[in-house]
Amino acid sequence: MSRGYPVKITIVRKFSSEEVFGYEHYYPDGRKSTICPHFKEGEEIIIDHVYTDLPTDWPCSWAWMDLWKDLSVLSLGGDFTHTEPRITYTTCRDGTKPVVFKLERIE
Repeated sequence: MSRGYPVKITIVRKFSSEEVFGYEHYYPDGRKSTICPHFKEGEEIIIDHVYTDLPTDWPCSWAWMDLWKDLSVLSLGGDFTHTEPRITYTTCRDGTKPVVFKLERIE
């Protein structure tokens, strides 16, 4: 049985809370929201196959959960109707400092 296609993840853009809201955001405990520390814009990560669990070297469990469904579709040969074949874009769910990811199936 095939393990699926590898998928290349490219970090397209990281947004600060100031870019999202137009002002600095603070958490209820008083800490200032900062830009995501886990990824670098332009960074590329190859996922060899669909994982059912968080890869041990993946830096952010929240982002992984947000990407997993789209990674699964691409890895198993599926496509999305809103983008060109083999590619989709998605974000992590952190609305105070979101990260935009490009996912591309490698065939």
